[in-house]
Amino acid sequence: MVTGSWSPSKPIKTFKLPEFPPPLAYQYVQIYYNDLIKELSKAISTATPDDSALLARYYYLRGLVNSVAGKRVDALGDFQSLYKTDMDIFPAKLLNVLVESLPVEERRMAERRPDLNRLISQVKRENEQERARPIDDGTVKRFELPKKHLHMEDFVQRVQESGIVKDQGTIQRLFEALTVGVDSTSQSVFYLELEGQQKQVDPETFCFFYNFWKETEAAAQDVDLPVIVLEHLVKDECVYKLSSSVKTSHGVGKIAMTQRRLFLLTEGRPGYVEITKFRDIEDVKISSTPFLLLRIPTLKITTSLRKETFEANLKSECDLWHLMIKEMWAGRKMADEHKDPQFMEQALTNALLMDAVVGCLQSQKAIFAATKLAYFDKKKLEVPMMVPKTTSETLKHKINPSLDQTSPQAVDVLLYTPGQLSVSSLDGGGNPKLWCALSNGKVLVFDAASWSMQKNSVQVGKSRLNCMLAVNQQQLWIGSKDSFIYIINPRSVSCNKQLTEHRCEVTGLALEERTDKFSQTLAYSCSEDGSVIVWDVSTLQVRRQFRVSCHRLQSVQIHTGMLWCCGGDCVLEVRRNGTVHRKVSLPDHLLGSPRGFSCFLLFNESEQLWTGLADAGELCVCDCRDLNKPFIRIQLKDCTGVVCMIRVKNQIWVGCQGKTRGKIYVVNTERYTVEKELMAHDDSVQTLCSAEDRYVLSGAARADGKIGIWKVE
Repeated sequence: MVTGSWSPSKPIKTFKLPEFPPPLAYQYVQIYYNDLIKELSKAISTATPDDSALLARYYYLRGLVNSVAGKRVDALGDFQSLYKTDMDIFPAKLLNVLVESLPVEERRMAERRPDLNRLISQVKRENEQERARPIDDGTVKRFELPKKHLHMEDFVQRVQESGIVKDQGTIQRLFEALTVGVDSTSQSVFYLELEGQQKQVDPETFCFFYNFWKETEAAAQDVDLPVIVLEHLVKDECVYKLSSSVKTSHGVGKIAMTQRRLFLLTEGRPGYVEITKFRDIEDVKISSTPFLLLRIPTLKITTSLRKETFEANLKSECDLWHLMIKEMWAGRKMADEHKDPQFMEQALTNALLMDAVVGCLQSQKAIFAATKLAYFDKKKLEVPMMVPKTTSETLKHKINPSLDQTSPQAVDVLLYTPGQLSVSSLDGGGNPKLWCALSNGKVLVFDAASWSMQKNSVQVGKSRLNCMLAVNQQQLWIGSKDSFIYIINPRSVSCNKQLTEHRCEVTGLALEERTDKFSQTLAYSCSEDGSVIVWDVSTLQVRRQFRVSCHRLQSVQIHTGMLWCCGGDCVLEVRRNGTVHRKVSLPDHLLGSPRGFSCFLLFNESEQLWTGLADAGELCVCDCRDLNKPFIRIQLKDCTGVVCMIRVKNQIWVGCQGKTRGKIYVVNTERYTVEKELMAHDDSVQTLCSAEDRYVLSGAARADGKIGIWKVE
């Protein structure tokens, strides 16, 4: 009975358990299980779909009872239903045990059900990934403090296991910071091997550093800010560093650093005084203020929004704050210039690592050691921070798909799929998506409305992925270097189908549009050995198979009922039965090119064939109506080779390897001139795709590993 003034927003529903039999004999317990399953089944059948939370609890309970009653397949079905009701109570560990314990016959029964087969496949893949993973992803349960000196390789692995940071480059700079001391008479900050003089970090130093990092992290989480201060901060903005109480030009208080700004937490009556946002800083330097016979170190910050300079008598903390603020300032500037918010996140990590290094070393060389972590502050001195105006105006945003990786991965293929109005908007299900294939066979999914990474990803083999094709709303095909075509369900982001007929690396995919609503949809795939397979999409059966003669077949396209195939030495127009209709060979001036053609495009309107060359900075345009006409050649300045190209409106966007950076050239198709030259990435542009002709998305090779989002005019 409910008493008092409180009343639930929804009526409380009660599920009554069957009476438990007094004798705990096996037969009676099994009868009890069956009765309980029947009651839960009744409850499930009468529950409304709107009450998904209640349904989930029923499925969860029935799954547990089915599993202890030995009805493993039924239990799997119940847990599978949680995908549609409430994934928060999904029993992943129990499911793993259940799948592993399936007898052969029951496994066959389960695999005959598509929903359970997908579930079992997913569990199997996750187990394989877990066994292959060198460290616990984002956790410290396997982490132990070292008991011996660490070389660079050991140090990198131990820091990754600790969960502090994963990026290998950052950890290597941390190693340099912790081994910067060379005074063997001081506290043991380092160890030099007598043989080979190799740097090592001793276990005591590592322990000091680790404990200081964790204590600082905990202290930052415990910062209790007054409401008046919180009102000035944006969502998710946190204080990561607080100074001791100091005298400043804005009064006495503690300087607070967030990921966006510096402010003064005033003493006495707690209050907020804005010092500056990092993007508004113009200069940061250390000066000194006379005090009696001493000179006190003073930090001075000049900003674009205030005439007066902010000053703070930070005393012994001055050098560290100077380093941290300069790193955050440089990171903010680079993030704004390159439209890449991850630079700011990395700068924050660098600043916090500086704090931990100074805190754990406690020596005269601590500040010098911390400078080893000033990555962005040094980078702005080594290379110009300013991005060319045309690039800055065209670039909208950059995203990093390798955030959870220990080092950047090449973005080998990108595919944009439009939104599906018929799909629920829950978790962005109906939004357009960007599919990103990384160099390790991992496919990530981004919500193309917010460019945020979705939680679900899928592993399709362990080889490089070469091509992706959205066949329909139920099938997304991916061609792999391992010769397989993997088929992903875009809704569930799961892969439970493979096409294994190719014997070599799958290099290209194309879809033939249906001529009428009764005709079957056909897909074409090609492999580097020249094999072409024609597939019936509905049955996944091979309709035809033939081989074309060329050097490394790289891609295929359907054009006016004919199949066009791009090899390194030629482009072939092929009839449906596989016979060659026409052949376009390399231009005379490139006959000695080792790799030749890299990509091609066809235009229905102009009947033109555009080709890119792997070893030359130029495009060659051929008239399809008269292949004997000389090529129109378009030179691409500072390009060493064309990698990919797409058509967007009346433009050709060309992804290249530049002499120093990856570039994108925007070419006018009527005047055959380069309209824009974009400084796109720090490595070659591997792939391009269009988002409904509004944006072009570019993916970079391993040294960069990021995705650029570009506005189309």
